Amino acid sequence: MTRPPRDASASRVEVSRNDVWAAVAAERRALVDDLHPLAPQRWATPSLCEGWDVHDVIAHLVDSAHTTRWAFVRRMVLARGDFHRDNATGVRRWRAADPRVTLAALADAIDLTHTPPAPLASRLVEVYVHSEDVRRPLGLPRAYPTPPVLAALDHQVRTTVAFGGGREVAQGLTLTPSDTLVSMGSGPRVAGRAIDLLLAVSGRPVAPSAFSGPGAAELADRLAP
Repeated sequence: MTRPPRDASASRVEVSRNDVWAAVAAERRALVDDLHPLAPQRWATPSLCEGWDVHDVIAHLVDSAHTTRWAFVRRMVLARGDFHRDNATGVRRWRAADPRVTLAALADAIDLTHTPPAPLASRLVEVYVHSEDVRRPLGLPRAYPTPPVLAALDHQVRTTVAFGGGREVAQGLTLTPSDTLVSMGSGPRVAGRAIDLLLAVSGRPVAPSAFSGPGAAELADRLAP
């Protein structure tokens, strides 16, 4: 059960373990279904994740689905603590010559519940942000369930950029998802859909028109390249 508080700056937005993995599986399955008819040339479409195309992102999601806590530790030793190097290695491992093979690997991984040594909410961040990384450039919209997206957003605003979060991006602002009564942080208000706020604090480009409120211009400045 999800119990979102009205003010997430005071208490966490909590989602049960079972709900987290159910949400992750649902998004993996939706990606498999929506990408199955994708024309071969469109797999090379640049994603929102800088330096990766659509095929790379799907390969990364397969790699992440297979990564256990102990495997992550071993991999980080091999990568000499470099997250980017480890991610690149994982993409190469699972990126097949034929993207349909990579997508089939994601289909096989839908119900896996492996995770690196990180808070469980990070699995929600992973699946929602990377889903949008490919959906937006491809024009494949999806309506996400609000509670797990809020849990992902809450995790990001509490986690530093150095550890994959967006605390510095959100610092000094009140984020108010328009699809809920929850607010997060303190300072000038920024209103917008929860998924757009999640992408913004995760370092993804989001159109300034997606946000409103006294803090919207400040957030847009922080997101500017």
